[in-house]
Amino acid sequence: MRFFKKIGSRIVIVGLLIGIQILWFLGFMKYLTEYSVVINLSLKLISVIAVLYLVSKRENPVNKLAWVIPILCFPLLGGLMYILLYESKPSKHLQKKFQESEERIKPLLTQDVNVRQKIIKESKSVASQVAYLADTAGFPIYENTETTYYSSGEANFPDLLDAIKSAKHYIFLEYFIIEEGTMWNTILEVLKEKVESGVLVRVLYDDVGCLMTLPAHYDKELRKMGIECMAFNPLVPFLKVTMNHRNHRKLTVIDGHTAFTGGINLADEYINAIHRYGYWKDAGIRIKGDAVWSLTAMFLTTWNGLKHSDETFEKYMPTRFDTKKYQVKGFVQPYGDTPLDNETVGENVYLNMIHAALEYVYIFTPYLIIDNEMVTALTLAAKRGVDVRIITPSVSDSKMVFWLAESYYLELMEGGVKVYYYMPGFLHSKCFVCDDMVATVSSINMDFRSLYLHFENGVFLYNTDSVLEVKKDVINALEESKLLTKEELHRNWFLRLLRMILRLFAPLL
Repeated sequence: MRFFKKIGSRIVIVGLLIGIQILWFLGFMKYLTEYSVVINLSLKLISVIAVLYLVSKRENPVNKLAWVIPILCFPLLGGLMYILLYESKPSKHLQKKFQESEERIKPLLTQDVNVRQKIIKESKSVASQVAYLADTAGFPIYENTETTYYSSGEANFPDLLDAIKSAKHYIFLEYFIIEEGTMWNTILEVLKEKVESGVLVRVLYDDVGCLMTLPAHYDKELRKMGIECMAFNPLVPFLKVTMNHRNHRKLTVIDGHTAFTGGINLADEYINAIHRYGYWKDAGIRIKGDAVWSLTAMFLTTWNGLKHSDETFEKYMPTRFDTKKYQVKGFVQPYGDTPLDNETVGENVYLNMIHAALEYVYIFTPYLIIDNEMVTALTLAAKRGVDVRIITPSVSDSKMVFWLAESYYLELMEGGVKVYYYMPGFLHSKCFVCDDMVATVSSINMDFRSLYLHFENGVFLYNTDSVLEVKKDVINALEESKLLTKEELHRNWFLRLLRMILRLFAPLL
């Protein structure tokens, strides 16, 4: 029974349909090229034009190289496959809808000038990061915000559940992965109760992220329960399928005054109710107060970009249902990143933190597939005396990605960066902490997909108690981690060769 269930699963059906289309396409092209010199030459010309277009394009050179090599290796089909399969940005239609949604909410994301002035007086280097996020990315920095850092999914879950239970007006959930099981089923029961009591509940999940975790058209099932729900960028099994751009965010907003975000999805491995790769270590953060508004605005921008409405956004602002003043120190700046523009906000936040660090930069990341700018920033920081440490998992949910990440380790170690394996299992946290002063907790991996292709979000922290909590978590994790050596990476010649090959195609993986 389980065998037939797997055969009939959505991912198998979609994969089979796409596979059939690819085989038909290759067979058809082989037939044409064998019987037509003109078509043969035309396809080669398309490949030449594709390469010229790539070279002149405003894009990361590593990404260009990843496409130029297969095009040159397969001149008959390379250019045509690039045109059919590569999408640098989502569709024009989707871009237009999101832009309209952003324009509606932008006037409500205003910066308190007094807050900016306080930061300028305290730290010019932090003020420059704040200026980038506020002026270029459009996300203000706030006071009057309480933060709580969670070093694991199981520590996060009880508070998340309690917050959802306390909701009186609305609950917004936006997640890359939702999976039926202990975690999600428990939350769902509470959501159904809330709907019955008149609370507005909206759920947004990524269709590809949930391809193997939820049944097809699960959004319809939730709507039958009274929960407003949409699947982001639904998967269509055609050859030209835009699967590159996914909604990788993880956030929950309750009544505008409380929010949760970080790396934790709504699935059982994230709270260690099941163990797929040993102990699953993740990180999350709860924020209460004014800064929640930026996360609410992110959700509303996405929701209204997918489903236009004329509702007024002011009714979702934090002060509508909570006027509490939080007597806490520090500043909080939630931010988002999208592939709809040419601004790589997630990567630039990381780069700014590395460049500004004076004493140390500690990093949690499950994946490490980075461009030359990031490699240079990390090694340069180490060469000028900054203690740069990166903790990655000792096991991975993808062997290919694991081997590819190792191709960067040697270069980083030769530059003075210390790389560690987290030995208890899979580390899924995405955190930076620097100089006991700043930190970020986010959904943003250090790989090309998160940094260039996905919708992401994070929280930049300055001088809050949670900054030191992130540092403490890293120090504790280091005690359970193994420092990687150059000799270990040189041991297997076959893996070294494989890493070289994979490195060429890093942006495509």
